[in-house]
Amino acid sequence: MCSYCGCDSIDVIGRFMSEHVEIINATGDLRRAVEADEPPLVHQRVAEVAGLLGPHTGAEEVGLFSVMKRQDEFTDYIGQLCGEHVTLDDLLERVAEATDPAVRQHLFEAFEQALRTHIDREDNALFPAAAVSLVGPDWDEVDSLTHDHDHTTGRPHAHQH
Repeated sequence: MCSYCGCDSIDVIGRFMSEHVEIINATGDLRRAVEADEPPLVHQRVAEVAGLLGPHTGAEEVGLFSVMKRQDEFTDYIGQLCGEHVTLDDLLERVAEATDPAVRQHLFEAFEQALRTHIDREDNALFPAAAVSLVGPDWDEVDSLTHDHDHTTGRPHAHQH
């Protein structure tokens, strides 16, 4: 998690960084289930990670990403991050579907590495860039889009209407 620029003091970025911690912690629970070779527990833990990851990546894409990609210097990077979201979902699904313990372990390791790399790219590159590139009206739009997404997906959140 970025701790050098203060971007986590921006509400939505602080939220996304906190969610990253939750996702990493849930991934640790999944790792232990994979290592114990307990398929029912693996499926439960995959569902928990997916239940955190899906709403999180959706909120990022609908809110922050949609506003940032309007700036040409971020368009390609945002596209890469969105592609990584798809890859993470695919890898996580493949972990759940794997029946061979060695294959499941390999897929899990690929998922965890991809997740950690992805989070690093957001926490230490995109989020600090957003903090210095977006201005007041941009943040209002990010907050509004993210709030609307939360309502649509049923994610609990504090109301600031």
